[in-house]
Amino acid sequence: MAAQVAPAWRGATRIADRVVAKIAARAAREALGAVPADGSPPHATVTVRHDVARVRISVELDYPSDIGAQCEAVRRRVAQRVKALAGMEVPEVAVQVERLHSAQVRAAAQGRTR
Repeated sequence: MAAQVAPAWRGATRIADRVVAKIAARAAREALGAVPADGSPPHATVTVRHDVARVRISVELDYPSDIGAQCEAVRRRVAQRVKALAGMEVPEVAVQVERLHSAQVRAAAQGRTR
């Protein structure tokens, strides 16, 4: 008679890269608080190998702001959330600032279009 295999040891669980990317993008939004008025939400691309996720996040920020502090907050939050929700180590989170949004430029543009 064959030995019974516990359910926890049958099969495997694989989390798709796009699912981890969605977790990372949401975590970046949480870290930043709000997306600039005319900006795009954070976008993430992820590569997963052996339960290790390498994450690249593109963000748009308000200007002026402490860019370094915001990028650090994004890195920290993304690593924490991916670890907590997907169970993956995140040794690298590359944050790319795609665009800065100035409130003064928005106000001037709105004044011209009225």
